Amino acid sequence: MAEISVLSIFFILSFCLAPVTISVQSDGHETFIIHVAKSDKPHVFSTHHHWYSSIIQSISPPSHHRSKILYTYERAAVGFSARLTAGQADQLRRVPGVISVIPDQVRYLHTTHTPTFLKLADSFGLWPDSDYADDVIVGVLDTGIWPERQSFSDEGLSPVPAGWKGKCVTGPGFPRSSCNRKIIGARMFYKGYEASHGPMDESKEAKSPRDTEGHGTHTASTAAGSLVANASFYEYAKGEGRGMAIKARIAAYKICWKNGCFDSDILAAMDQAVDDGVHVISLSVGANGYAPHYLHDSIAIGAFGASEHGVLVSCSAGNSGPGPYTAVNIAPWILTVGASTIDREFPADVILGDDRVFGGVSLYSGNPLTDSKLPVVYSGDCGSKYCYPGKLDHKKVAGKIVLCDRGGNARVEKGSAVKLAGGVGMILANLADSGEELVADSHLLPATMVGQKAGDKIREYVTSDPSPTATIIFRGTVIGNSPAAPRVAAFSSRGPNHLTPEILKPDVIAPGVNILAGWTGSTGPTDLAIDPRRVEFNIISGTSMSCPHVSGLAALLRRAHSKWTPAAIKSALMTTAYNLDNSGKIFTDLATGEESTPFVHGSGHVDPNRALDPGLVYDIETIDYVNFLCTIGYDGDDIAVFVRDSSQVNCSERSLATPGDLNYPSFSVDFTSDINGVVKYKRVVKNVGGNPNAVYEVKVNAPLGVEVSVSPAKLVFSEENNSLSYEISFTSKRSEDITVKGIQSAFGSIEWSDGIHSVRSPIAVRWRYQSAVSM
Repeated sequence: MAEISVLSIFFILSFCLAPVTISVQSDGHETFIIHVAKSDKPHVFSTHHHWYSSIIQSISPPSHHRSKILYTYERAAVGFSARLTAGQADQLRRVPGVISVIPDQVRYLHTTHTPTFLKLADSFGLWPDSDYADDVIVGVLDTGIWPERQSFSDEGLSPVPAGWKGKCVTGPGFPRSSCNRKIIGARMFYKGYEASHGPMDESKEAKSPRDTEGHGTHTASTAAGSLVANASFYEYAKGEGRGMAIKARIAAYKICWKNGCFDSDILAAMDQAVDDGVHVISLSVGANGYAPHYLHDSIAIGAFGASEHGVLVSCSAGNSGPGPYTAVNIAPWILTVGASTIDREFPADVILGDDRVFGGVSLYSGNPLTDSKLPVVYSGDCGSKYCYPGKLDHKKVAGKIVLCDRGGNARVEKGSAVKLAGGVGMILANLADSGEELVADSHLLPATMVGQKAGDKIREYVTSDPSPTATIIFRGTVIGNSPAAPRVAAFSSRGPNHLTPEILKPDVIAPGVNILAGWTGSTGPTDLAIDPRRVEFNIISGTSMSCPHVSGLAALLRRAHSKWTPAAIKSALMTTAYNLDNSGKIFTDLATGEESTPFVHGSGHVDPNRALDPGLVYDIETIDYVNFLCTIGYDGDDIAVFVRDSSQVNCSERSLATPGDLNYPSFSVDFTSDINGVVKYKRVVKNVGGNPNAVYEVKVNAPLGVEVSVSPAKLVFSEENNSLSYEISFTSKRSEDITVKGIQSAFGSIEWSDGIHSVRSPIAVRWRYQSAVSM
C-alpha cells in the first residue's frame, strides 16, 4: 500500500454563512479535520465511514463520546472531522492513509482571497475610512473590458462623479448600454497598431472596447471590481469576489490587441485618460528585456505628464525574472510593482510508481486520472523536451503521462501538445531559472507543475526505471497552511535599476500568483484555440495581477487623503511595507530559495491599513523630477519631452547634487570604484500623522560593510514646521567580509518612529570594485 502521509489535502470553506467557533473543552478536546487518501481504504471496510470509525477507535486513550465523528466529507474533500485531544491527533498523523490532521479554524465570508491576505476588513482600516474609494476613477489601460460580468455591476453606486469628462465609445459588440455607474468610460486606441499591421481582422478581435483576450477584464476587476457572491473558477477558490476598491469607478482604455500594444496607442490613451479626469492609471504593460531610457520610453513620458496633473500611475515591473536588471517601468515617478504569492494553493500531487510523493499545483477541473498508476515518459525522449505542439512522437506518448520541461513556450500550450499527441496527463517540471516557483494553470488534461528539485528527481526516476509509472491526485483549494507567504515570484522582474542605480526598483510587491478575477466571454481560460470552455472568473499569474492590486489600494488612499500627491500616496505604500513572511522570516525568493532582497522586493509587501496612516511621507513635486533629469545628464531639449517646454528648464540651477538626492522613500547606493567611498543623500519628510508636535527618532540597521549615519537623529515637528530635512551618509569600509567573502551587495534599513508610527526605508548597497570585489 502506498504511504502518502506527506500529502496535503485540506477541506477549506472558501465562504461560510457563519463563523466557525473553535472550542477547546476543559478535558483538552478540540475539533480536528482529518484528510485521508480515498484509495487507501482497506478492503475489509465496506464504507469510508466504517474505516473512519475504526481509526477513531484505534487511538489511545480509548475513545469515548467526545471522540465521535462530527462530519464525513465525500465531495469537497475526503475525510472526516472529530473531537480529539492533541495527543490523539498526533497519533492519527501516523496512521497509514491519513494525509493531514488540522485543527479547525475560524472562517468568515471573504474574497478569493487577496483582501483577506492583505488584512482588509469592512469593520476597520482602509476600506471603511476611504468609503471603498467611492467617486475615485481608475483608468485601466489594457485589452478592454467584458461589461456583462458581475464584477462590473453598478448596484448601490452613487451617480457618475460630476467632474468626469470621459465617454463611452461604442463599437461592434459594445453598445452604449455597456457603460453604467461602474464602467463610466470606455475607449479604444488602435491607430498605431493598424499602422504597423494593417487593418485588423475584425472576425478575430473586436474594434471596440470589448475585451476578447481576458487580460483587461481581469485587471479591471482586480483593481475595482464590485462585490460578487460565490465567485470561483470551477471548484477552485470559491468565495466572495471583490476588487480592492469596490466603489471606485472604472474607465477602460483598450490599448492592446492580438499582436501587442503600441507606444503610440499607449501614449494616446494616457493622454486621454488624464484629460477625461481619472485619478489613478493602472498599466500592466511594459517592454520586454531591459527598460528603455526614460527619454525613449513612452510610458515614462506619459506617466510624467500624468503625475504633473495629479494622476498616480501604477505599473507592472514585468515578468522577465529572475535575472537582475530586468525590471521595467522604472522611472521614479511611476509606482513599480513586483509579484508575490499569497497563502492559498491548489495542490495536485505526483505519486510515482515507487510510492514517492511530490507536491505540485494545478487548476485542472475535468475528469481525474484513474486510481491506478499509468506509464510515464520524459518529453526529451519523445521529440521535444519543452513539449512544442506537433513535435511529440505520438507512438511514444499515446496513453501515457508526459514529463515536460518548463520554458520555451506557454505552460498550457505544453499540455495541449501532449493531449494532441495522445497523452493522458502531464507533469510540468521547473528548471533552474524558475526554481521552486509554482504557478497553477487551468490545463486541458490532467496536469500539474512541480518545482525544480522535485522535477529533477522525477526525471531521474522516469529515465532510469525500466517501467516508470505515476499518477496525479488533485486536492482542491488550500488556504492558510501553505509554505510561508508571501514569497517573491521567480518570474517577477527585479533590480538593480540599470538606468539610475540610485533609485531602487521595484518599489513594492503585491499579490500576483494564482489570482482569481473576471474573465472575457470570448475565449477560454487558457486562451488556446482548442479550449472550448467559457468562464466568468479565471485564475492567472503575473505582475499584471499585482499591479492592479496596488492601483486599487492607491484609489482607496486617494479617497481617504484627497489632498495627497501621487508621490505622497506612493510614499505611504512604500514606507509601511513589510519584509517578513507569515512565519516571521524575511521573504523567500522563489527563484533561489534564499532570502529575498530589496533589489527583488523593493521596499517590501504592501500593507494597506498601515498605509492609511504612515506618519511621515516623502513628497516630490514636478520640479524635483526635472532636477533629477538634469542630474542624469539630460539637457533642456531632452527634458522638454517631459515638460513640453525647454524654457522651463535650467539645469544650471538644479537643486539636486546627485540622482540619489531625489526625495525618494528608499535608498540605493552604488560604490563604483572606491572601496572606502562616501555617499551622502538628503531627504525631506512631511508629518501627516495626527500629532502636529510629533517627535521622531531614527533607528539604523546598517548593511554589512557600510557605516550609516543620520543627521539629525531626531526630528521635532511643530504646527509651524511640519516638514523637516535630514542627511544620511553611507561610508564603505574595507572589511574581511567584503574582501574575503566577495560580497557584491548588502542590505539594511532606517526606521523613523514616534512610538506610534514606523516609517521604514530599505537600504540597498552595491560595490563595483576593480579589485577585491567585481561585478
